[in-house]
Amino acid sequence: MGGRIITNQRQARELGRLRTGWSVPNPDPNKRPRPVKSKTWVISSHAEHYVEKAAELYGGKVERWQPQGNGAPQFRVITEAQQLDAVLPGGDPLSQYNEMWNKGGCSRRCDGETEQLSRRPCLCIAEFGEDWYLLRQNAYKKDKVCAATSRLNVVLLDMPDMGVWRAETHSFYASNELAGTVDMVLSGTGGKGLVPVTLRIEPRTRVAGGQTKHFPVVVVEVRGVTPRQALSGPLPTAVALDPGADVARVAIEAPRPDYIADAEGALTSDDVRDVWRKARAAGHVSKEGDDELSQKLLAVAARKDAESKDDSNVGSDDESGPDEEGIWDGEVVEEDAERRTWPTAAAPGSGARR
Repeated sequence: MGGRIITNQRQARELGRLRTGWSVPNPDPNKRPRPVKSKTWVISSHAEHYVEKAAELYGGKVERWQPQGNGAPQFRVITEAQQLDAVLPGGDPLSQYNEMWNKGGCSRRCDGETEQLSRRPCLCIAEFGEDWYLLRQNAYKKDKVCAATSRLNVVLLDMPDMGVWRAETHSFYASNELAGTVDMVLSGTGGKGLVPVTLRIEPRTRVAGGQTKHFPVVVVEVRGVTPRQALSGPLPTAVALDPGADVARVAIEAPRPDYIADAEGALTSDDVRDVWRKARAAGHVSKEGDDELSQKLLAVAARKDAESKDDSNVGSDDESGPDEEGIWDGEVVEEDAERRTWPTAAAPGSGARR
């Protein structure tokens, strides 16, 4: 698994964490606390009013919470929500490494090839081989190898303040699926704009070695838009914030180009016809060309034709004739009145494609 490098150093403030479980003290003080898996999202933050709002939105009871180690006290709520609606911020919202933690903090952070802290080749591969990650399934050996660690930043639109919430998971299966979904979205948006998603805790079952295991996996789903829309480029902000909104209404509210100004700035009547085609593709003129904007554009095109004809007559008193090789410099051809209309390719209602 490779680390993801974020080149843009500007980051939104982290408001809190989204978790899929918690831990309880181990009866044996020499052993690590025991993890407890949750079927619903656990939301924690240093700010009590953030967690209170989360409890209002997603259910649950706010409580004071002491993280493992020497971290400052926080607040958390074990919500009743198995899924959260959110948006992915711009840039690359996903960070992934193979990590090992102990009481002293992070002791290994590897991108699958190089251990970042020691700058040595992957220590897990060197010690246990290419299938080192399978040792995580053995309760007695899981602390000997790194855990696939995925951190995904999302924006919860109805929470207070402007910032991101970090969803973290150590699931090997989730790591591959999260990377696949996010990479696919980024291939379409280039990391620009917001993408509406749903974070869901999905129960999974796996049978291996004669044993059946049940475990939760964090799933990210694109919400309210089709794959075609998500992959076609950055979404309009109005769609990202309200993907259930009427797309036609959003299009109407979008800024409308000044087609007349574009036509006046065109060099030829053919360029004006290109402006009309652009307006037609955007749905701003009728297909029949009988609307007011089409008629104005037609008038501009006719004027461009007339100006072109006047320019062709300039210098007509100059000596003209073929050169020494018998080649004429140019020939002026009178246009018929019928050509002072849209060409076939742009004729309203023709259905022709340029």
